[in-house]
Amino acid sequence: MLDRINGFVWGNGLVFLLIFTGLLYTVKLKGIQIKMFPYIIKRISKGNIRSEHIRTVCMSLGTAMGTGNIIGVASAISIGGAGAVFWMWISAFSGMATVYAENILSAKYSSKNCKGPMAYISKGIGSRKAAVFFAVCCILASFGMGGMTQTNTMSESIMCCTHISRQMLAIIIFIAVFAVISGGAARIGKAAQLLLPAATVTYSVICLLLIFRNRNVLPTVISKIFHEAFGFEQALGGFCGHTISRAMSAGIRRGVFSNEAGLGSSPILHSSSEASHTYGICAMFEVFTDTVICCTITALTVLCCSSDLTIRSAFLPLTGQNTDILLAGIMTVFAFCTVIGWYYCGETAFRYLFPETSAAKYAFIFSSAASVGALFRADTIWTLSDIFNGMMAFTNILALIMLSKKVTRGIKTSDIANK
Repeated sequence: MLDRINGFVWGNGLVFLLIFTGLLYTVKLKGIQIKMFPYIIKRISKGNIRSEHIRTVCMSLGTAMGTGNIIGVASAISIGGAGAVFWMWISAFSGMATVYAENILSAKYSSKNCKGPMAYISKGIGSRKAAVFFAVCCILASFGMGGMTQTNTMSESIMCCTHISRQMLAIIIFIAVFAVISGGAARIGKAAQLLLPAATVTYSVICLLLIFRNRNVLPTVISKIFHEAFGFEQALGGFCGHTISRAMSAGIRRGVFSNEAGLGSSPILHSSSEASHTYGICAMFEVFTDTVICCTITALTVLCCSSDLTIRSAFLPLTGQNTDILLAGIMTVFAFCTVIGWYYCGETAFRYLFPETSAAKYAFIFSSAASVGALFRADTIWTLSDIFNGMMAFTNILALIMLSKKVTRGIKTSDIANK
């Protein structure tokens, strides 16, 4: 029954709405994605990048760059062939406009106790009930998809190369998660800023070395990506793979059809920053970094270097007997950053529903739920999490469509060049 509900929630209708919304905002904002690059280059050249921006970007990237960046891309290719990579690029391009729009709306309507989609759904549309519904789904998804499933993937990787018991691993996870999230957004951002770049650089360097070693087949692989791109199976695989790699752990066999661009998590995470316009641009940059750069690197590594379309077999010739330990470390960092980032999403929704209740209680409950993920494979919880994520995305996407005129009236693309 749950699988049927999940299939209905993440059916063609929601996927269509996600892509349609991205294309809608691409047209309305006159290709805002293209304007992102000169804006960021200008800010960097002037040294006008605050540490607060970097922490927020790392925290938001942490939720997006889960283990799906490693396994999810391979899943996309196995579903739709090499052409799936092309459709990941297309869906990422449209998603950049969506994520910009939801962050701008969040900046327009957010207040101290009402942030992200809860703000623009309740204030922009005027529907308190829809905002409450989104908040409830966000909290439940943070426990499941953002917590338990990520720690389960983390624990499975660690168990492959160590003899630590599941019970001890669960205790360690509880202590580590609670120690970080109890410090709020600032500590979460600092932890992500410390852990994520090192893991990302290590993983990317190894992948680039492997691609260079197999550069003789690179032209053939690139040609294959475009040649196989235009077919229903390839398109389906690409869109599924993009959403898996942008959001949650792709080690889950059922797959996670949740796109950060449109899900509603990005504006919640960026609401911790005070630079309203800047985090709209930063959010687009995160989509570009996660999918167009990191996922493309994984895709080329798998297509050029792996005989069975897994990153492990691609790494083996270079990293040898250290492969399992290395991948476990990288996946642990990615999963941990996803957990602490999703905590902030859940906490923000919790504060909206219960403004008088201490967030410390939610932090303890969240850490406990996350640690439980190390003890068993909770297929039912994963399916429920998929459903709640889908409900979040559906509610958020409808709000974005209804408020599209607010975005175009409030922010003109010509203003960006003048910032």
